[in-house]
Amino acid sequence: MTISTATDLHAVAEQMTSGGRGLLAADESIPTMSQRLEAAGVTASDIARRDYRQLLLTAPGLAATVSGIILCDETFGQSLTDGRRFPEAAHELGVLPGIKVDTGTVACPGVDGALLTQGLDGLDERLESYAARGAAFAKWRAVLSVETLVPQVAEGNAAALAAYAAACQRHGIVPVVEPEVLAAGSHDLVDSARATRMILEAVFAELDRAGVDLSGIVLKPNLVTPGLDSQQVSPRTIATVTYDVLRATVPAAVTGIAFLSGGHPTHRVTAALAELNRIEDAPWHLTFSFGRALVNDALATWEGSPAHVTAAQRALLANCREAAGAAGCGC
Repeated sequence: MTISTATDLHAVAEQMTSGGRGLLAADESIPTMSQRLEAAGVTASDIARRDYRQLLLTAPGLAATVSGIILCDETFGQSLTDGRRFPEAAHELGVLPGIKVDTGTVACPGVDGALLTQGLDGLDERLESYAARGAAFAKWRAVLSVETLVPQVAEGNAAALAAYAAACQRHGIVPVVEPEVLAAGSHDLVDSARATRMILEAVFAELDRAGVDLSGIVLKPNLVTPGLDSQQVSPRTIATVTYDVLRATVPAAVTGIAFLSGGHPTHRVTAALAELNRIEDAPWHLTFSFGRALVNDALATWEGSPAHVTAAQRALLANCREAAGAAGCGC
């Protein structure tokens, strides 16, 4: 087992979320990534998935805006075409490698449509292996819906997130704690704020109960927004409401908050993040942990062709610079 001090964990969390850099989420499951490849006209295979993730990681200068990359188990165990393993290459390129460790969702008993995230079985053994292979951080995502989020669902997912976070810290890995209230749907801003507050209150109660060191975690929440099918509001309104919810629920001991994009367009989430970073005296670093908002343009440009790699990387880096600028990076 890897042994790290609280100081070590805090230093990694600080590195992940400070200086305007953020996290690149490239941890889609094999079925999800395969679907996205096929939609972009690329025949899905383990090699195609490897080539796509390699394109992202090796974009020249990625480390100027991206502090860490989240990978799935398949990619974490693959090698680049030059023979280096993905975690090894990430470290050499100045990007911390992270690993998604949850194993998906199951139906929540007694609440139609609600989900519980699983993956605690065998987690210690998997974390030991990931740590030995260079993982600096891990990710566990709870999937929550405004319509089905009731205390039972919040408490069940929060307990799993806390058990995961405690296990990560035992192995010297910083846990990214991701309670995502989905943006899909037609709910309004008030309902989104209510649901986000409910799950964050439950998460931090369980993290405290589990003895998790809050200075050695990264929180990855949703921005508080209306549903994607509802009329949208201004970035300043999103920032104000999101900040109010965070101040009411997230202890100042948390080092950094890296927001997910949740299916919103790049310009919308970066504008909201920029407004959040204009708020003075926030006790945490506020940055990004975007997936689709950063990579969609690159995937559409690439189309599986080696001749398009450079153009695809330029598209990725442009989005990363936009997100990092919103997080306060002077790059």
